[in-house]
Amino acid sequence: MEKIASCILGTILFTCLLLSCNTSPDKKMKSQICNVTQDDVDTTLLRQTFNELSERFDNLRPQVIKDPNGYLKHPYLIPAGFYNQLWDWDAFFMANHFISRGKPEYMKYWALTFIENIDEEGYVSGGMTTKGQRKVFGKFAMKPFLSQGIYHYSESVGDYSWVEPYYEKIVSILEYRKKTQYNKEFGLYFWEIAMQSGADNNPAMNYFKEDSRSFVCADASAFQYGELLAQSVIARELGKIEDAEIFKKAAEELKSNINKFLWNNEDKVYYNLDSDSKRQYRRVSYSSFVPLMYNIAPLEQGSETIDNHLINTDCMKAQYGFRSLSAKDVDYNNKNIIVPFSNWQGPVWPIANYIYSIALKNYGYDKEVVWLAQTLGNLLVDDIKEWGIMHENYHADTGLPLAPSSEHVDENGKFIGFISWNLCIQNVMEGVLEDKWMLLEIRE
Repeated sequence: MEKIASCILGTILFTCLLLSCNTSPDKKMKSQICNVTQDDVDTTLLRQTFNELSERFDNLRPQVIKDPNGYLKHPYLIPAGFYNQLWDWDAFFMANHFISRGKPEYMKYWALTFIENIDEEGYVSGGMTTKGQRKVFGKFAMKPFLSQGIYHYSESVGDYSWVEPYYEKIVSILEYRKKTQYNKEFGLYFWEIAMQSGADNNPAMNYFKEDSRSFVCADASAFQYGELLAQSVIARELGKIEDAEIFKKAAEELKSNINKFLWNNEDKVYYNLDSDSKRQYRRVSYSSFVPLMYNIAPLEQGSETIDNHLINTDCMKAQYGFRSLSAKDVDYNNKNIIVPFSNWQGPVWPIANYIYSIALKNYGYDKEVVWLAQTLGNLLVDDIKEWGIMHENYHADTGLPLAPSSEHVDENGKFIGFISWNLCIQNVMEGVLEDKWMLLEIRE
């Protein structure tokens, strides 16, 4: 009876603890935000899910690694299963996961593959195969992750000297992006079309080539902010102090412009902006929350957008994770789409949820990170149990796996599935359970 009473008392205390958490933290006292930590909750179920997921990931993880072949001169990472190409941001997030597993070399290989193929303009494609670069959807420039990847690798091994011979080429890709994807009027960055962003059919921007509208974007600008911060550290570590100050100032100006032009104080969220009409495009999507990944929003604003949109069940929070598009949006759906693009109009994407987890952690929403870790952990374990592999996204309201669909099989009739940045969910769970976070922070 004493044990039963103790359990009941523990449950009551835990419930009271959750209810007492202030999800609108005092902007002056971030350190006093109410946190639900490992010590506050019974983590038995979460630990069980984590252990099972980790064991299954140990078996799946090697499938994303490919040996040098043809055009690709270094070992490289692919979203194994449906895809066999090297993609810029898939591999960036996977390589960070490999750093957390004590294998940082894959980030260096990733960086060298892109660096060595930058052309005289400063262009390199975001997708590559053994036969060459994939210049699809226009020139399809690499997304803003190269300097960040170099930073994370160099920090993990404590050495920046290896990048010295490539410094000018790295700078050239930053210059190319500013020349081709920078809106001078607003001091912000844009994608040519949504497909270039990786969030393929995000309706908060144009996703068909014939759609001539141009949007300066919260995600493009936030990722580039991370690039400029990282490049500032790289320059400083290489003794290029003047360059370091130039990149740091550019990052600060970009951050200021994101908050000036993309923040909507009425709706308490970041919107993309139509360059032609000069008006915010008021649609809440995955890209609305990327600035929070980099602490771009002041604490009060970040809390407001999380409260009003991310953890709002009428908007982004679903039963099986956080959506990729607000449920209030007219285009919200959970269709099983992978060709000609993947569906970012509602389904739960583990990579988006990983990015959301960083935002939640940055702004003190620890209990929501616990919920995310358990929810996505269960989702992936159940998927692997049934299919032997994962999917790239899931129905937000039923949890059913979506793309690739079951007809996508190999020559032996085996379902090919998807293994990629889903691996980062292990890092979210590890953060909750062991305080080993992969928050992709960039030091000042």
